[in-house]
Formats: sequence, structure tokens, C-alpha cells
Amino acid sequence: MNIKTLPLGDYQTNCYLVWADGSSCCAVIDPGYEASRVLSAVKKLGLTIDAVLLTHGHFDHVGAVEEIVEQTGCRLWMSRSDWSKPNSPMNNYLYPLANCDFCEVRFCEDQEEISAGGLTFTVLETPGHTAGSVCFLCDDAMFSGDTLFAGSCGRTDLGGDWDTIIRSLNRLKELEGDFRVFPGHGLATTLERERSYNPYMG
Repeated sequence: MNIKTLPLGDYQTNCYLVWADGSSCCAVIDPGYEASRVLSAVKKLGLTIDAVLLTHGHFDHVGAVEEIVEQTGCRLWMSRSDWSKPNSPMNNYLYPLANCDFCEVRFCEDQEEISAGGLTFTVLETPGHTAGSVCFLCDDAMFSGDTLFAGSCGRTDLGGDWDTIIRSLNRLKELEGDFRVFPGHGLATTLERERSYNPYMG
């Protein structure tokens, strides 16, 4: 499995390009900004995009989605909970893809397996940062979005819930084995390191 990290925008949101050896296509996880940069990086790798996977629907993780989908015709996967939002000024700002109709959205569900980039991604529902937050597991890698960071976890004051994210962190803590953790912001870590040192997984 190959993983290329692109920190994008003012919030340095980690966008991940993920593909299997020998694959001609890749998955793009959380393209928050700079669609042109994402598309250019994919082109330089000699790949095409067959799916965009979203760990959640916040603006800083989805800003480049519409342009990428329109230019490539790729599939879009996200949680229904972050797509189906009541119309309000705050929701329209925080969740710019809510109720979008520029493409057919595929809603990912817990334990669902998604094939993209020559790989299989397993969905884990991990609400708390947002109602629809998910993690994607692929081989020994976990793409944790804003649920789990190195030494920390996601905020819950923008449509989230603290008790819920703690339950989600406990779910991750109880997974068997170790994973390389690729979060939505900041440096990569490992699940074993977070089990040992992250105060929110205590």
C-alpha cells in the first residue's frame, strides 16, 4: 500500500492519496482544499481517482470535493449523518456538502467494505467530532480523520458530543493489534502509542 500525504489549506488538513502497488487508480481521503494540487499530484503519479472517501463532512475536509468529482467522475463516499443536515446558516458553513446534489453520494455504514485504489477500506463509525465521523481501516493503516490525533482527539464544540467521542476512542483502543494512524491534522502516529500515552484513550 502506498500513501502520499498532502497537507492542504490554512488548517493544514491532511489529504491522503492511497493506492495499491500496480494499481492504476487511487483513493483520495479528505480533500479539504486545493483541488488543483490534488489533481496535479495524482497526475504526476500516473494515476486516476476512482473514489473520494470522507472521514466527516466539515468544511476543512471537503472543500475540494466538488471540483474533483466533477473533473474525474469518481465515486463519493461519506456518512449520511453528515450529509443529511437541517438547513441553517451554521450547518451550511460547517457542512458545505450537506444535501448536495452535484453527484450521487454513496453513504458508508459501519463495517462496510469499500474497494478503491486497488485496496479494501473497512468503515468504522466513530461519531463524536461530528455525528457522522468515521475511520477507514486498510491493511495496517487507520485514517482517523478528526477523531484521533497524535496525543489528542477532535474538538466537539462544532456539532459534536464529548461523551460520544470518548466512546469512539474506546472503540479504537479495543481494536486488536496495532495500526499506523493517519489523522486529519498533524503527524502520523500508531494506535499502540496512543493507547499508551494519549490521555483521551486512558
